[in-house]
Amino acid sequence: MTAAIAIRRLNAADQDFAQHLDHLLSWESVSDDAVNHRVLEIIQAVRERGDAALVEYTQKFDGLEVSAMADLILPRERLQLALSRISPEQREALEVAAQRVRQYHEHQRQDSWSYTEADGTVLGQKVTPLDRAGLYVPGGKATYPSSVLMNAIPAKVAGVPEVVMVVPTPRGEINEMVLAAACIAGVDRVFTIGGAQAVAALAYGTESVPPVDKIVGPGNIYVATAKRHVFGKVGIDMIAGPSEILVVCDGKTDPDWIAMDLFSQAEHDEDAQSILVSPDAEFLDRVAASIAKLLPTLERESIARTSIEGRGALILVKDMQQAIEVANRIAPEHLELSVENPEQYLPEIRHAGAIFMGRYTAEALGDYCAGPNHVLPTSGTARYSSPLGVYDFQKRSSIIHCSAQGASELGKIASVLARGESLTAHARSAEYRIKD
Repeated sequence: MTAAIAIRRLNAADQDFAQHLDHLLSWESVSDDAVNHRVLEIIQAVRERGDAALVEYTQKFDGLEVSAMADLILPRERLQLALSRISPEQREALEVAAQRVRQYHEHQRQDSWSYTEADGTVLGQKVTPLDRAGLYVPGGKATYPSSVLMNAIPAKVAGVPEVVMVVPTPRGEINEMVLAAACIAGVDRVFTIGGAQAVAALAYGTESVPPVDKIVGPGNIYVATAKRHVFGKVGIDMIAGPSEILVVCDGKTDPDWIAMDLFSQAEHDEDAQSILVSPDAEFLDRVAASIAKLLPTLERESIARTSIEGRGALILVKDMQQAIEVANRIAPEHLELSVENPEQYLPEIRHAGAIFMGRYTAEALGDYCAGPNHVLPTSGTARYSSPLGVYDFQKRSSIIHCSAQGASELGKIASVLARGESLTAHARSAEYRIKD
């Protein structure tokens, strides 16, 4: 006998559908006042007391008996040791995944460019990697070596000389696969610190931790809040919300496959969101039955159940065109087009972090080894942002090299515009270069 599960059902034809959809999608990433106050205290302490504050917070929050910052530094040899400790199967999986991620991201790398105008003026762009990137990795038993690959490899492909990783080891728990992934990905320095204090250390630097130019990687509410506060001093990847998946299906995929695809996000945490959209009402019923049947088989059943019942939904639409409209409205982190000939719908998809094409492309493949990055915009931010990539670790400088003739002609235009703005020094500066 399968356990009953209450999953929300919506119909796009209902008059109040938009209102119900907005309610379903709403999620606040704002920290409460207590968290915000605590994070600001921690950041200030790290800025003022550096390593000493990091040691104290690590003792307090991670339960570690450490007396100096030297106890919180992992040498490169320790990463190599981890690589030798994991099983051959695990090592091969990490290496193959890393190779695929690296190969994909090589295509994203941008080079400097320029062009020369008829009068000899040269315009262009100089592309330069960041000097140093910081990678936050959640610690303890529930850690994610795949995230190490996805965050560190694009930085290295971009040409970042130094990638600094911070990873807490609560109660001394060290995940060997995480360290092995760091070794494979080419991480340069590792500190076993976490929380808001690690973010502060990466942003402002301490006696031991070098300040970075950008901080990437997932974390809990304290980490996310700290990233928000240090943004401006350093760059950040994003303030990520809960994981989410939207499956658009024509009703012809095995309902067990779809149910498990929905679970693949629901098992992340209770706030994760899994939504199925289909024009086939009978298929939605079959998937609901598969959800009830398969849910008790999950190791993380209670988490997935809370997620499915709290934020999941089965949405009926009139046709595939409306399904695409709903998908664009949701702007999901992960979008599965589990349909025949998914290519026909691709031009109509405007907002999605990653698009998984066809019945055989499970979202989980993208999480680990397909090649594209699994750090994706959540909570509708795919409307204006993109997956983490090589471009996030490169910056661009404009190049302007005027010939004498070009400076004269451009000076005439600049003079008119500058005087129109009452900025006469601008105008005169340009006018000095105008040929009589």
